[in-house]
Amino acid sequence: MDKKVAKLLEEQINKELYSAYLYLDFSNFCKHKGLDGFANWYEVQAKEEMDHAILFVKYLQNNNQAVALSAIAKPDVKPKTVMDVLKAGLKHEEYVTSLIHTIYGAAKAVDDFRTTQFLDWFVKEQGEEEVNANDLVSKMELFGSDPRSLYLLDNELKARVYSAPSLVL
Repeated sequence: MDKKVAKLLEEQINKELYSAYLYLDFSNFCKHKGLDGFANWYEVQAKEEMDHAILFVKYLQNNNQAVALSAIAKPDVKPKTVMDVLKAGLKHEEYVTSLIHTIYGAAKAVDDFRTTQFLDWFVKEQGEEEVNANDLVSKMELFGSDPRSLYLLDNELKARVYSAPSLVL
């Protein structure tokens, strides 16, 4: 495996773990605000990010690459409102998409077809993540100022359950 591609994949492990920390922080914020559904939504997000990190670890291991884990930074977002959380979540997903695209481009540049095929799932996943995050922002803009509507939206988000990814390595 190309050294640059391997390094980017290894760095992505840390980015995915940071994402999990960030979403746990968002979940804590929402829970403190009494929005259990929003807290649940971000807790599920955190679990997904943990699984994404593990997928990157396993992929590197399956390609005979040693994996060195690095320290995970403390989340640096300081939200004041739930809308701050939602917008920061969308911005973060857009950032993660850019990271995946960078790795994909590096793998493509060296004809690493196995890695590009592995990353195809993440490209699709990031598209879904951005749509979901954007939908939350839109719904909050539409309903967030009305207490009854916010209550219904929060209840809708309580119903979200975690589903492990079905990516075959």
